[in-house]
Amino acid sequence: MPAPPAARRWLSRLSPGLFVLLWSTGFIGAKFGLPYAEPFTFLLLRIGSVCLVLLAVSLLFHAPWPKTTAQAGHIAVAGLLVHGLYLGGVFAAIAHGVPAGMVALIVGLQPLITATLAPCLFGEAVRPRQWIGLLLGLLGVVLVVSRKLGWHGDGEGLIAALVGLFGITTGTLYQKRFCAGMDLRTGTTIQYLATCVLLAVLAGTGESLQIQWSGPFVFALLWLIFALSVGAIFLLFVLIREGQAARVASLFYLTPPTTALMAWALFGESLSPLVLLGFAVTAFGVALVMKR
Repeated sequence: MPAPPAARRWLSRLSPGLFVLLWSTGFIGAKFGLPYAEPFTFLLLRIGSVCLVLLAVSLLFHAPWPKTTAQAGHIAVAGLLVHGLYLGGVFAAIAHGVPAGMVALIVGLQPLITATLAPCLFGEAVRPRQWIGLLLGLLGVVLVVSRKLGWHGDGEGLIAALVGLFGITTGTLYQKRFCAGMDLRTGTTIQYLATCVLLAVLAGTGESLQIQWSGPFVFALLWLIFALSVGAIFLLFVLIREGQAARVASLFYLTPPTTALMAWALFGESLSPLVLLGFAVTAFGVALVMKR
């Protein structure tokens, strides 16, 4: 039974904020889990578990599968970009010694690139007010991560961060262009299955596949499976389906400041006035982009 119009309106209003909160917890979950497993091994276990959960849900509710091989192929490509290249690139960059702040700044270029490409791909007009908001959002991210900037990684770390930027940018655009009509249950199952193949190759060829099972690791794994890889990804795909590409991309600007607030609350990390100023600038910039 379809939800009442009032409920749909409230869901539409709450979805962006809920997505930002859930997406930001990914970095917190990684901090809890990465000490106990290598990055690609951790990702493989996480994505493989999600794949099994969504497969069971799809079969239980008789969710429709793609009708053609071409449609399934488009869905798999979008999954490899959003899940495989983005997550793999970010985790690999950090593993190669690139500071998290620098990774956040590199990946933070995504909204500007998306806004540049969206008019050509979808005919979406990006207004001057939105361009100002996008630039302010990037400035706010710079302020938030300014104390964590610096370069301690190697060339491979830089390449990995750029791969992550490429993955999330092209993946969201590809998802909007070719996968708008997919069923979220079966479509996301296909995306995670394709990602598992990539991660299995990366983990099997470059890592020991060893896991130190512990309470924090299990907690981080379960949270990342259900809150992030199911909840946040479903919200992202709904936002991509129903919203303008530049508006949806601008929400990623809010991830670094939200993560900084979470790290302050959970780990006692410092929260300087500069970080708070960056949060305010970012929020104002995203508001300019999102305003209809």
